[in-house]
Amino acid sequence: MIVTFKSKASGDVIMFGDIAHELMQVMGKDPDPTGIITAEQLPGAIAALKAAIEESRKQPAPDEEKEAEKPAMTRTVTLAQRAIPLLELLEWSLKQKTPVTWGV
Repeated sequence: MIVTFKSKASGDVIMFGDIAHELMQVMGKDPDPTGIITAEQLPGAIAALKAAIEESRKQPAPDEEKEAEKPAMTRTVTLAQRAIPLLELLEWSLKQKTPVTWGV
């Protein structure tokens, strides 16, 4: 399943459902098929996502030599790498005081 995060403040962020659901839970949202982060909820969602990104960055990095040997499509992608586009969407939305919605 694909989940699309939308805001009038920026372009869409499209993610696979499992990652999107994980990030929704990080932000304190139920991983429902559709939902909203209101403008008032954005600061809390941003703080939670930033904390998860920092925690992800503290995890041991994959062995770079082994990763370089793998085909590009099988290399490890961290939570931090996956969350950055959503974080940017949330930050743009906060600046413009507009909600972020999602759906499949």
